[in-house]
Amino acid sequence: MGRRNRWGERSVLSAMVLPFFLFFSSRGAPQKTEEQPFGIKVDVNLVVLHASVHDRQGHDVLNLGQENFSLYEDGVRQNIGLFRREDTPVTVGLIVDHSGSMREKLADVTAAARNFAQSSNPKDDMFVVNFNERVYSGLGRNRFTDKPAELEAAIARAPASGRTALYDAIAAGLEQLDAGHWDKKVLVVISDGGDNESKHSLADVTRMAERSSAAIFAIGIFDPDDEDANPKVLRRLAEATGGQAFFPKKLSDIEEICGHIAHDIRNQYTIGYVSSNPKTDGARRSLQLFAAAPGRRGLRVRTRTGYIAQKASE
Repeated sequence: MGRRNRWGERSVLSAMVLPFFLFFSSRGAPQKTEEQPFGIKVDVNLVVLHASVHDRQGHDVLNLGQENFSLYEDGVRQNIGLFRREDTPVTVGLIVDHSGSMREKLADVTAAARNFAQSSNPKDDMFVVNFNERVYSGLGRNRFTDKPAELEAAIARAPASGRTALYDAIAAGLEQLDAGHWDKKVLVVISDGGDNESKHSLADVTRMAERSSAAIFAIGIFDPDDEDANPKVLRRLAEATGGQAFFPKKLSDIEEICGHIAHDIRNQYTIGYVSSNPKTDGARRSLQLFAAAPGRRGLRVRTRTGYIAQKASE
């Protein structure tokens, strides 16, 4: 669904289940900044989506109101109770391939990471997970940083060697996101190969991604003759979580792509609702979010395609 852009990613239809905390009252309660948590406590689950909207030419559409959106869960229209478009801080992890085939590519990847950090909200909590056949924190004991230079050094100083445990690295990144300060969560995965070493399976990380609030953005920098390359995996994880998958033809394009991802994250709509389906049975709920405005045909919405309904204690 959707069209590809110059980097080869496909736009499709990010959900976050926040038990017990309703961040907005649709009855006119004043909004507060992200740093001041909203204090209305309710005994329900608020499902929160982070959505990007573009026109047919791929330009951002940033001036829509709540009335321009319609939201469906399992085909049933839902009442939107939270609506915002603000540049809020994010907990974001960079998952960077350091297998042997990445040796000649790391300089470009490091420059791209620097551009991403410099283009991001200065209050973001950022971390690095480096991986080859093993997975390790790029920042060591300092698990998070808001300093682009530290992020850059965490990638550049790690050697490139060995095989590729991509699924294990994504699983580690999803787990570390939970320790971040900000509720909005993103993973940016940069790899030049498929998985050939992980203990986790694709099914494992897919389930983790569906239970997580994180959007996954993936950059596949595959060599044409790489037998392990599997772009479908990166595209599948990105589309399911409301992110994007990019497959640049030139290595030099990844710096621009990282700037694009940072811009996208900072210009999303936040849309929340209390599900009309009260069951929390662990089943997957499908989501569809549409945008329409007078005189603006063909608006394209990208957000999470579903979530796992869980009990509040889970």
